[in-house]
Amino acid sequence: MKERLEAIEEKYIEITQKLSDPEVLKDIKKVAELSKEQASLKDPYEAYQKLKKIEEDLEESKELVKDPELGDFAKEEITRLTAEKEKLEKEIEVMLLPKDPNDDKNVIVEIRGAAGGDEANIFAGDLYRMYTKYAEKQGWKIEVLTEEHSDAGGFPLVEFMVKGNMVYSKLKYESGSHRVQRVPVTETQGRVHTSTATVLVMPEAEEVDVDINPSDLRIDVYRSSGAGGQGVNTTDSAVRITHIPTGTVVTSQNERSQIQNKERCMQVLRARLYEMKIQEQEEKLGAERRSKIGTGDRSEKIRTYNYPQNRVTDHRIGYTTKNLDKVMEGNLEDIIEALITEDQNRKLRGEE
Repeated sequence: MKERLEAIEEKYIEITQKLSDPEVLKDIKKVAELSKEQASLKDPYEAYQKLKKIEEDLEESKELVKDPELGDFAKEEITRLTAEKEKLEKEIEVMLLPKDPNDDKNVIVEIRGAAGGDEANIFAGDLYRMYTKYAEKQGWKIEVLTEEHSDAGGFPLVEFMVKGNMVYSKLKYESGSHRVQRVPVTETQGRVHTSTATVLVMPEAEEVDVDINPSDLRIDVYRSSGAGGQGVNTTDSAVRITHIPTGTVVTSQNERSQIQNKERCMQVLRARLYEMKIQEQEEKLGAERRSKIGTGDRSEKIRTYNYPQNRVTDHRIGYTTKNLDKVMEGNLEDIIEALITEDQNRKLRGEE
């Protein structure tokens, strides 16, 4: 650990020096790259400085133990500093865990109503609202990419982008099947029904992340469906793109122009192909996606929302809270922090 911290310290100082070089400051792209790298090293660098100070203070306290006047105080300091050092070393262990290269990316989230008909679509809408509220609390921005409305309310499908700081690092744990247990609005005899909606969280992919050959694409345009009146688009602005090698189909009709809809389609297509690429890489490494938190198969039931008991249970880590009403208002932080902690613990145990 000491060797890695020394290397981080050396790199951090080197970057700091470069960022004060007038020649480097002329290159905006280079400055952005260096600033991003420095930011990624800041926490372990500062923790290492703190650790070195504690170790220095410990050595000084040990030298004072035999002093007749300061001996007792020195012993108390040794006890305090030793506990502080152990706590900091554990925090540094977590800081030095391999970082997910996608953690700082924006994400594209797809929510689909699954088993349960109208109630599943209504629940998909509830999940969308929950994530919207959570994003607001995090200071993130949401842009709807695709939405298919259900007559009973909610969505058979809604796709949206979430932009902000370290979005994927938190929302990546939401992929999977979400189950709801409650009395549907349409239920006349008060019986509790079980329905599901699936969530897929994909890191936003840049063009450099995925190589898409234009000849592999079939692009169709058609007239957008609207809500009537001025909302009806009278031009063929909706776009459907099919990636022929994988059979992946994406559509967009939310934007006013064909060019904008095509850009939206390409955003989603890149994210889908990037997600496939990640899966293939993990399979080659022999990693079982179902054993990892946050990268589970869409069919895996990861969480249950029980309305009669106001309970939310995350089945992957056995976490339960009796604050369903607050969770649905976007208070997801406790659940996500519990998932992050368990993810880190598994990595520390060498399970991933």
